[in-house]
Amino acid sequence: MKLQQKIQAIDLRKSGRSYGEIRREIKVSKATLSLWLRDIVLTPEQEDRIYVELKQKNAYRMAKANQRKRIEGTEEIIKKAKKEAVKLFKNPLFLPGLMLYWAEGDKSELHEHVKFTNADPRMIKFIMRWFREICKIQEERFRVCIHIHSLHVKKDIENYWSGVTGIPISQFHKTQIKQTSLGQRKNKIYEGTCAISTGNKNLFRKIKGWKIGFMEKMNITE
Repeated sequence: MKLQQKIQAIDLRKSGRSYGEIRREIKVSKATLSLWLRDIVLTPEQEDRIYVELKQKNAYRMAKANQRKRIEGTEEIIKKAKKEAVKLFKNPLFLPGLMLYWAEGDKSELHEHVKFTNADPRMIKFIMRWFREICKIQEERFRVCIHIHSLHVKKDIENYWSGVTGIPISQFHKTQIKQTSLGQRKNKIYEGTCAISTGNKNLFRKIKGWKIGFMEKMNITE
């Protein structure tokens, strides 16, 4: 039996198979396999193939490990946020801000960006207060993107929203301008839409935990 396994292992190795591939077909220890195959020299092409496959497997294992770590980290953040929500309910600013973000904020779990878009300056002022006082977002982490029509004066609109948000124009993304026909009247009241964002994935997960905490408190199931 051992002799047959040895012959089979040698043939597989000569064909360019890796130790791992051989051991999946022949149930022997790695030490035994090394002893049997120690004198076999692979061609450069065979070595390259094994190296590439090993590199791909290691990359896959690392990706899976990082995925598990991310999932565990997310679950821990949400768990803590749910408990934190119970205390935050006492703050009169917390729940209205959470409801506003729940209704109007970005909830996509693909990118996990905290983002709020609105055209009403009162809504923007309120959510900015919520971001600053409840979410504790550092000022330099804020980013703004304005959407306007081509008939509006870009600089004036940017200055307007900078005043509303308290965020310097240096932290604004490129203003998005929608082309408008000359036949359309300019709305002097409309100041475009303002999108406030911060690329803090942990905050996105925390807000999700707050929302779940609120739903559990109200006995609401998804």
